Amino acid sequence: MLGFGILRGLLITAKNFVGSYHDPSRLTTIQYPEERARLPENYRNFPFLVYEDEAGACEGLRCVACRMCELECPPRCIAIEVARSAEGKPLKRPAVFNVDVSVCMGCGICVEVCPFDSIKMDHQFEIASTGGAGAFLLGLGQLAKPNSYYHQIRPVEAAAVDEKRRQRRERAGAAVASAAD
Repeated sequence: MLGFGILRGLLITAKNFVGSYHDPSRLTTIQYPEERARLPENYRNFPFLVYEDEAGACEGLRCVACRMCELECPPRCIAIEVARSAEGKPLKRPAVFNVDVSVCMGCGICVEVCPFDSIKMDHQFEIASTGGAGAFLLGLGQLAKPNSYYHQIRPVEAAAVDEKRRQRRERAGAAVASAAD
């Protein structure tokens, strides 16, 4: 029969339309400021730096200022300066770590290339400011967040990273112990 396909398509559309108002699992509207949608674990917005909870933001920062993320960043929104001792020797931590979030495109390449699992993508998306263009330049103080925060927003990934880091420490300890013998 001619037009049967069109009628069947209209019937499916009408059924979905009516069902979207009565089936609670299909209601997608939330009242935003009062209700918050649960973000999926793989959601990414802007990068942040992870530090170990017990050591503090300055001493426990996982970043060793290798500048790999800075070199691989397509829009060049990351700027790193290596910290130096009083004698001028480079230390294994950044003195300056800035991310210009007005330029950052949230691609996550910096996370993929970090060999120390130091930089991760955040879930925070409410960063509107009235401070002008300089308000979007995040420094080390704003980027450093504890490992416990990382476990809150990405529990599965954070557990895997912690296990990998623990195994790496054990191997390094075994290598030192075997070298001492």
